[in-house]
Order: sequence, then C-alpha cells, then structure tokens
Amino acid sequence: MTPPTLVVVGGPPGSGKTTLAHNLTAALGCPLISRDEIKQGMAHGTPGFVAAPGDELTRRTLPVFFAVLELLLSSGVTTVAEAAFQDHVWRPRLEPLGDLARIRVVHCTVAVGVAFERTKKRARDDPLRRVHADPTGGGVAERENAHRAFRRLSAGLPALEVDTTDGYRPSFGHILSFINEGAA
Repeated sequence: MTPPTLVVVGGPPGSGKTTLAHNLTAALGCPLISRDEIKQGMAHGTPGFVAAPGDELTRRTLPVFFAVLELLLSSGVTTVAEAAFQDHVWRPRLEPLGDLARIRVVHCTVAVGVAFERTKKRARDDPLRRVHADPTGGGVAERENAHRAFRRLSAGLPALEVDTTDGYRPSFGHILSFINEGAA
C-alpha cells in the first residue's frame, strides 16, 4: 500500500497559509486540518473566552490537531495540515507521522506589511477571529521583529517556499507538482 501524503502548510500569521491550504485541499481532493478552525470550534464550548498568547484553548488545540492528523494518516488519508506553528512545535510532532505518510512542507512567505494588513482585515471582517491572539497592534518595529522571529519548520523534509504576496510564486501548478513528486 502506498502511504498517504501529509502536506504541511506553515508560515507566520497573515502569510496566506489558510487560503493556500483550502486551495490545495480542493485541488487534491482531501481534508484540511486547520489549527485555527479547531480552536474556533473549541471556543463554542467556552463562553466568555478571551484570546491571549499561549491561552488555554491554544494549549488544548495542539494535542487534538496532531491526534486528528495521526488518525487520518494511519487510515491512509492524504491530508493538508495548516498552522502557524513554529519549528519547535512542528518538528517533534511530525517525526512519528513520518512513519505513516510522505511529508511535504509548503512554507508561505510575505512581507511584514502585507501580513499585518491581512491580519487587520480578517480581525475586522471575521468575528470568529476573536478567539485568536492575532498580532494587530504595536508599532512597525514590533511587528517586523515578531515577523522576523518566526521560526519555520526545518526538519530536513522536502520543502517549498511560496510567496503569497500576489497569487503564488512559484505557481499553483508548481506547488501541486512538488506535492505529488515521488507519489505512486
């Protein structure tokens, strides 16, 4: 049996991960597991929840996210996983999943100003974003430092960097070819 593929879509807040991940699941015909969407679902059962960095729901989301991935992959389901996890969160939890799936990493990048405008817009336009501690304040230097401090997954896995500033560079077709490279 050919193992399923796990497509890890990562990057800092506002880098276009969620949009790209949804486009990939539509093209690949597989489920998307999104850390933010799991947390939003948990918030329904937590009246009065107020988001903060490292809050209770963020801590509870992490094991659920990876348990769902393990269940799907062990069942042979190709899956797209999307989260703004940094290397220290992704790496130790991906190692066991490497026994279950071919892993491909797609890292989204964008200039800090574009990322900030995207996070401001979604905070304004999407009431579900209230459960996330998105970086929408602070000065330019603070935003730049936070954006630069993001540590992408670097686990020696096949990886592709995608600039999402205006569409996708490389192209969406190239991203799909990278994901399918070496698949049976």
